[in-house]
Amino acid sequence: MAGPVLEMRSIVKTFPGVKALSDVTLTVRQGEVHAICGENGAGKSTLMKVLSGVHPHGTYEGEVLFEEGLCRFKDIRASEQQGIVIIHQELALVPYLSLAENIFLGNEHTRRGFVDWHETLRHATELLRRVGLDDHPETRVADIGVGKQQLVEIAKALSKKVKLLILDEPTSALNDEDSGKLLDLILQLKEQGITSIIISHKLNEIRAVADSVTILRDGRTIETLDVKDPETTEDRIISGMVGRDLEHRFPERTPHHPEEGTAPALEVRNWTVHHPIDQQRKVVDDVSLTVRRGEIVGIAGLMGAGRTELAMSLFGRTYGRHAGGTVLRDGREIRTKTVPEAVRHGIAYVTEDRKHYGLNLIDTINRNISLSALGKVARRGVVDEHEERQVAEGFRKSMNIKAPTVFEPVGKLSGGNQQKVVLSKWIFAGPEVLILDEPTRGIDVGAKYEIYTVIDQLAAEGKAVVFISSELPELLGMCDRIYTMAAGRLTGEFSRAEASQESLMRRMTKDKKDKEVTR
Repeated sequence: MAGPVLEMRSIVKTFPGVKALSDVTLTVRQGEVHAICGENGAGKSTLMKVLSGVHPHGTYEGEVLFEEGLCRFKDIRASEQQGIVIIHQELALVPYLSLAENIFLGNEHTRRGFVDWHETLRHATELLRRVGLDDHPETRVADIGVGKQQLVEIAKALSKKVKLLILDEPTSALNDEDSGKLLDLILQLKEQGITSIIISHKLNEIRAVADSVTILRDGRTIETLDVKDPETTEDRIISGMVGRDLEHRFPERTPHHPEEGTAPALEVRNWTVHHPIDQQRKVVDDVSLTVRRGEIVGIAGLMGAGRTELAMSLFGRTYGRHAGGTVLRDGREIRTKTVPEAVRHGIAYVTEDRKHYGLNLIDTINRNISLSALGKVARRGVVDEHEERQVAEGFRKSMNIKAPTVFEPVGKLSGGNQQKVVLSKWIFAGPEVLILDEPTRGIDVGAKYEIYTVIDQLAAEGKAVVFISSELPELLGMCDRIYTMAAGRLTGEFSRAEASQESLMRRMTKDKKDKEVTR
């Protein structure tokens, strides 16, 4: 067995009011893929920022040894010079520069003080091929997908003669196909002798590529496990992450049975939406569905099926060009042409992209929570800051938002805690119909369970919930009924008892020409 290439000993990192890391140890062997798991806020990213020099030496306690040498990195460039390269969850590419320019940004090939473009393009082509891309190096980053952008980041790391590659949630924004390509590349780099550390909440991916996994909880090292050991099960890892056994991944739920004769809380009839640019293309095609009070109704579909487009078009027509259809609340037709109209009629939408559309990242927790219903905390048009703070403090406690105060900027929170702020914002608005679009994307199993519990409680209070998710087990575990979509149309409807992953997938891959809804 290879010896350690990295040792982090007794690492302590403190921010104002919060001890993010407390006596953390980490040992990574030469040439292995080492995973780091933990709930959001456990300290995973902070630990890697210490390692990579984002948090420079002197701002933390403890020792970092790489290739048996003591490291005192003053910045990220110092760590890169030693062969340690980190790829953050938020990609750091410049969209309007070319692939080649991004790969060598800050590390340019020069000759006599000028960029050597011939050598830049030659070397970039070589690196792109090494990561499995055949795109021309002069292609703009803005013109390729997120999956390819992630591979460009790895090409950029390879240009710096990387020895230890750190990937922070590398597949969180990728579809299954792109995730598979990235994981295959990590294994290829392992064969080439490159050591990798991967932070991920996707346990199936960890089991597929990692040799070892270190579990962090509340800023402390819990244990390091051999992934190949038969006793290292997903349940074992989850238990270490959350500090308790999760016999059930979802809250116990009694299926909802609506009263006879009551009108649905939300009814959509013959809803059709055209693409905002290609107006001949229907992205939502003659969709009709119902959601009753106390019911959680799922919408399943592959990428491009039209699920998000349906949700956004219902919520103030924030996507596409409306071509027809009717929305009813409690049996009465309503207008939802704008977001304020939708909110007034008791409809709320939790977007799948919380960072761009759900939150103001530079503002505080309390201001984000009150934004959806400022009138509730205002007196004669002026926000009552004392009442706003009390409201936010109530949600911080009830939703278990991990932050020292409600004045913490939302951008500093972990993904799971950011999602709790988004939910708090819309719960504060007092909706009767809550549309949730990928509400647990990018967060760990512990935070997921907490959010599932909140959703279940909302349904128990009589709210109508629409639950959009790419994870079929999540839909099966949470929903009373599930609709399937393909190519903008509903292709199936299943009760909780009828639904299975196989039956849902059959309808999610249904041919576009097959228009009827079947059960």
